[in-house]
Amino acid sequence: MAMAATSAAILGSPFLSGAKSSRNLLTPASIGGRAGCIVVGRRRLIVAAAAKKSWVPGVKGGGNFINPEWLDGSLPGDYGFDPLGLGKDPAFLKWYREAELIHGRWAMAAVVGIFVGQAYSGIPWFEAGADPGAIAPFSFGSLLGTQLILMGWVESKRWVDFFNPESQSVEWATPWSRTAENFANATGEQGYPGGKFFDPLSLAGTIQNGQYIPDLEKLERLKLAEIKHARLAMVAMLIFYFEAGQGKTPLGALGL
Repeated sequence: MAMAATSAAILGSPFLSGAKSSRNLLTPASIGGRAGCIVVGRRRLIVAAAAKKSWVPGVKGGGNFINPEWLDGSLPGDYGFDPLGLGKDPAFLKWYREAELIHGRWAMAAVVGIFVGQAYSGIPWFEAGADPGAIAPFSFGSLLGTQLILMGWVESKRWVDFFNPESQSVEWATPWSRTAENFANATGEQGYPGGKFFDPLSLAGTIQNGQYIPDLEKLERLKLAEIKHARLAMVAMLIFYFEAGQGKTPLGALGL
C-alpha cells in the first residue's frame, strides 16, 4: 500500500503531470542544451533540444548579455550574441537573420571576386572600374541603371516573398515559363529555397521521380556551414575596406 501510494504521488506530481511549475525543468538549459532522456518506470520520455553554445569562450550563462532568452539556439549559428538586444522582437529577429544571410552571401561572392579578379588582371579591386584596361563594354551610367532595374526587381520580389511566403512562385511573376516549379520553396524554410534551380547539385536533397526532396539533416549541416562562412566573409570585406583606404589590396597584404 505504501509503495502504491508513493507511486501515485510521483506520477501525480506537477513534474510528470505537466503543470506550469514543472515546465521549466525540461528546458534546454536544464539538460545542458542537448537531447535528454528521462526514464519513468518502463516509460521513456525523450526531450530534444538544440545545442546552444556561448559566444564567450568558457562561459555558459550570465544574464541577457551572455545568454539572452530570446535566442533559444534554434537558428543556425546561434551562439547567444545579441548584446544590444536587437532580436527581442521575433519579427525583427526573423528580418535580421534574413539580412545577415543575404549580406553574407554577397560578401562570400565579393571575396572570391576580389581575389580572382586581381589575380587575373592585376588591377586592384577598388580601381577596376576606372582602369582603362578593365573589361567594361558598358558605360558607368548604363551599368548602374541596368543594375538598379534588375536588382530592384529581384529585391522587390524577395521583399514581398519575405512577408508573404510562396507568393512569388507563380507563373506570371517572371517573364519566363515554369516559374512556379523552378522557383518554389522546396524546403519550406525562409531563405533556403532549394529545389532543382537553387540546388542543382542536390547538396541538400535528392531528385526522386523528377521531384526535389529535401534532406533535412544535410540541410541543417549546410545552413550552419553557410552562416559561419558568411560571417567570416563579412569580416573579411570589412578588412578589405580598411586596406583599400590605405591603398592596399588583399593579395598585396599577403605579399602576392
